[in-house]
Amino acid sequence: MKDEFFDIIIVGAGPAGLTACLYACRSLLKVLLLDKGPVGGQVIYTDLIENYPGFPEGISGYELIERFQKQLEPYKYEFLQEEALDLKVEGDLKEVNLSSGKVVKGKAVILAIGAKPRKLGIPGELEFTGKGVSYCAICDGPFFKGEVVAVVGGGNTALQEALHLTKYASKVYLIHRREAFRATPILQERVKKNPKIEIIVPAVVEEIQGKDKVERIIYKDLKTNERKELSLSGIFIFIGFEPQTDWLKGKVELDEAGFIKVDREMRTTVPGIFACGDCISKKFRQIINACGEGAVAALNAEEYIKGLEK
Repeated sequence: MKDEFFDIIIVGAGPAGLTACLYACRSLLKVLLLDKGPVGGQVIYTDLIENYPGFPEGISGYELIERFQKQLEPYKYEFLQEEALDLKVEGDLKEVNLSSGKVVKGKAVILAIGAKPRKLGIPGELEFTGKGVSYCAICDGPFFKGEVVAVVGGGNTALQEALHLTKYASKVYLIHRREAFRATPILQERVKKNPKIEIIVPAVVEEIQGKDKVERIIYKDLKTNERKELSLSGIFIFIGFEPQTDWLKGKVELDEAGFIKVDREMRTTVPGIFACGDCISKKFRQIINACGEGAVAALNAEEYIKGLEK
């Protein structure tokens, strides 16, 4: 199969990758956008985004990504729905090996590969995934109409998803290992006022049980060390994300958690390779800063390419 050559190869089509694509296209560069799918990443599973500027009434993640894609329509770029498996650097040339066996080459690479939901790693979690264990309330919430469910987590996503689940479930237990939530005060206030939500803190879920599907969970009350049981039909886990960077080990520098190390200009430790969005080592993971990082990565990639041409 003949190799293909581009100015910039963008790996990942979430908010960071789509923004990088927009900026690279506006610089009249030859751009390849890769994603194993779906376009939009984790954002498309978000029911309501209230903190993205320009949408005072809020907007769903799916609609926001639709608007990103519509903004890209006037521009010329190539898109491949494939998974990147390996990254090689030969001098100034970067090669990305794809799941189809194809190899694409470019002057610069922007890694915007996002992150996947972190798992609890407890008995029953893997066994009952898709049978009551879920990592997406928007995807699976409608299956639990009139049922009792639990949400595990204490950040913005966990509280947002707990509120979303009250549209379907008769009761939602919100379980967090600490007494204080990390979520924004406004979300905490909404959760505490919702009569369908019962907060259980500090506690950790230790086991998920059932026969053919989830029927109960066992959790430990961290104040008393007592193990308790809750009968329910579903458990939704939102305890953060972990990077999908195993294939990049030894290629670019990663932090202890596997996130990509970058400087303020989104440059990795390898010249010509940039990274942005939820895959990089940083404190805050929000759509708005992912987009900003995508823009910075693309602009610096353009400068890097110009430097090569000189």
